[in-house]
Amino acid sequence: MTDEPLLSVRDLAKQYPVRSGLLRRVTDHVTAVDGISFDVHAGEVVGLVGESGCGKSTAATTLLHLEEPTGGSVRFHGENVADQSRAERKAFRRNAQVVFQDPDSAFDPQATVGESIADPLATHGLRDEQRQREIVADVLERIGLSADDADRYPHEFSGGQKQRIALARALVLDPELLVADEPVSALDVSIQADILSLLADLRDELDLGILLISHDLDVVRQICDRVAVMYLGEIVEIGPTEALFEEPQHPYTEGLLAAIPDPDPRNRGETVELRGDVPDPIDPPAGCSFHPRCPKVIPPTEYEFADGVFRSVLDFRLALQDDDIDTDRHDTATALREAYDLPETLADDDAEAVLGDAIDDVLGGDRERALDRLGAFDTPCAREDPALRPTNERQSAACLRHTR
Repeated sequence: MTDEPLLSVRDLAKQYPVRSGLLRRVTDHVTAVDGISFDVHAGEVVGLVGESGCGKSTAATTLLHLEEPTGGSVRFHGENVADQSRAERKAFRRNAQVVFQDPDSAFDPQATVGESIADPLATHGLRDEQRQREIVADVLERIGLSADDADRYPHEFSGGQKQRIALARALVLDPELLVADEPVSALDVSIQADILSLLADLRDELDLGILLISHDLDVVRQICDRVAVMYLGEIVEIGPTEALFEEPQHPYTEGLLAAIPDPDPRNRGETVELRGDVPDPIDPPAGCSFHPRCPKVIPPTEYEFADGVFRSVLDFRLALQDDDIDTDRHDTATALREAYDLPETLADDDAEAVLGDAIDDVLGGDRERALDRLGAFDTPCAREDPALRPTNERQSAACLRHTR
């Protein structure tokens, strides 16, 4: 692996306009990718992981300039892709190939797989049919199929075989960079291992740089050298794979790791729970975008909270903001405390006074007054948006816990 990156992404951003009204005027923007930066070297596999809706696939299409970025830069071999001429952009497309998630929708059912694999060759100027067949035969054998399979149709292959064929089509132009967007999520676990092993072999054989996009950390652990964790359009942690698994630096990474099934019952201790869903990107939370779900959200400095208690207090406050508290079902202070895992009494008398009065307001039907009281529990995580910064010699994370 050389010191100069094959692909260098800096502050990449992608926004989509929101249109409304009869005239379809732009009234807002959705930020799908919010200033991400990372490198991919030749012979390296970098994982980009996160839940559905966090911006991973948009990052892939944007860095490949299948969609034009809103901001930032993408450099390939040091050259800014945005500044390329038409001929240079065509060369970039030849050298940077992509494999998508669903192999069933990747092929024309009326074309043989040989024709589908050869199509990029024709697009990039190789019209000699005999030479096309030779290259197709070679790449099919390279990915573990037979040259004779070129004359068969997509419906004749299993899901795993079709994903191999999708890889063959991506590799037929001998690219230097492969972007694999959820290449195994639609496959059985046993087939997943075969495809990941094939990717690793191709990386070693061709000195191929690979960006592997996945929602599954267990998948990226099997093949990736480094991992970048995305949440709501931002990279919140990045580092070497084993370091990230052994000592995650961001609570979101801890939650993703906790979601990996562990067959050993001796390891099924206390887990990290990610509450709720990824927020709507059109209306992201203030401060750290993860704080409404974070199990380690920082309490206000004015009050003392036992471990984990402030998380419950914040859940109560957020439910009140969303007008999601059922006082018909939970019609007493005790019932409300039990519903939101609040202790009978907070250890800090001043905090208990605020919470107790807010609960009384809720039960009395004065939601606005209760919200005003709970405003005293103002976490710094809702005020400050942490930047991605080094937390040790190998990892970087965007979390206020590392700045205090």
